Amino acid sequence: MSILENNPYRKDFPVLNQIINGKRLAYLDSGATTLKPVTVIDEMDLYYRLETANVHRGLYWLSENATTKFEATRDKVSNLINSPDRKQVIFTKGTTESINLVAQSYARTFLNVGDEILLSQMEHHSNIVPWQLVAEEKKAIIKVIPINPQGEILMDEYKKLLTPKVKIVSVVYVSNALGTINPVKEMTTLAHAAGAVIMVDAAQAIAHKKVDVQDLDVDFLAFSGHKMFGPTGVGILYGKEALLEKMPPYQGGGDMIDVVTFEKTTYNNLPHKFEAGTPSISAVIGLGKAVDYINHVGIENIKKVEDELLDYATKRLSSIPGLKIYGTAKNKASVVSFGIEGLHPQDLATLIDKEGVAIRTGHHCAQPLMKFLCVPATCRASLSIYNNKEDIDQLYDALVKVKKFFE
Repeated sequence: MSILENNPYRKDFPVLNQIINGKRLAYLDSGATTLKPVTVIDEMDLYYRLETANVHRGLYWLSENATTKFEATRDKVSNLINSPDRKQVIFTKGTTESINLVAQSYARTFLNVGDEILLSQMEHHSNIVPWQLVAEEKKAIIKVIPINPQGEILMDEYKKLLTPKVKIVSVVYVSNALGTINPVKEMTTLAHAAGAVIMVDAAQAIAHKKVDVQDLDVDFLAFSGHKMFGPTGVGILYGKEALLEKMPPYQGGGDMIDVVTFEKTTYNNLPHKFEAGTPSISAVIGLGKAVDYINHVGIENIKKVEDELLDYATKRLSSIPGLKIYGTAKNKASVVSFGIEGLHPQDLATLIDKEGVAIRTGHHCAQPLMKFLCVPATCRASLSIYNNKEDIDQLYDALVKVKKFFE
């Protein structure tokens, strides 16, 4: 039987047992945050209930146990993305902080006046604003890689932009607003040939497809725990060791130091040089369980399920008169952004909530992309491993009902 009919993973996510507005919950906002399996919830509860202690500091059992679990997550993440070494995996608060770390530590150190940074037309604000801040300070120039109406990067234009002035390329792997899967491996090869380093925002990719940093050969890669069945407040920055070694610390404080005197401070080795202060210990431990869950299901199986869901959702929603889908790239992840002629996206989202359907509406932190699409906002249904045919049918029925209401 197709997983669209009988999804064996739904039972792992207790949130889905709820009734919302008298209806079964159809959660279609995984692009904003994924739901959490019970294994992640239980592990975090265990830490706070019975295993609370700080890490890297104590010689007593609780502290050593917390440290062991904390550092085990680093190993799990390192294996998940095929990092050459665990010390290249740095814990942050999330994708946003990871990008800011590279902008402030690498770009701020090595950019010069007139150097160029390339960003794509479809970037999330978190992959725009940090570069603007450092570009303004260093008098560098940001240039935009254009896309076509289907939401695909124009590779010929990208190649033209890759002059010797370009020092940094920062691009999203999977667009949060369109679902487009960008050709990151090819873009990386081209960036390196032009003498530039490349940063990849993998927040929307990490739980949907295999991400292999050695195969991609990216210089930096960022993602968030809460986009991959883990908790909020924790994320990852992967970086090539040679680059991380050259970068100054992003923040100062405990754990990132070697020796401190009032005259001079020396810094800790990787990865701790970039992990100042007490981390979000329970979140890191929870992230480890999230990686376990992804490995349990299998990333290829996740992709297969989501591709099937995307195909069904695209066909079902396309049959609604007046509905337009934004983002029709050939290579696409499980995101359907849409609008219905004559109806404001906020009205749609508010009214279908009454039918138990949770979607996202707005500019999706991608205002430059919305301007390119000539719309103020879109509705977005984003799918994950726990969705099924009934969720999509519930969305379809709710949209048809709202459309008839306004006719």
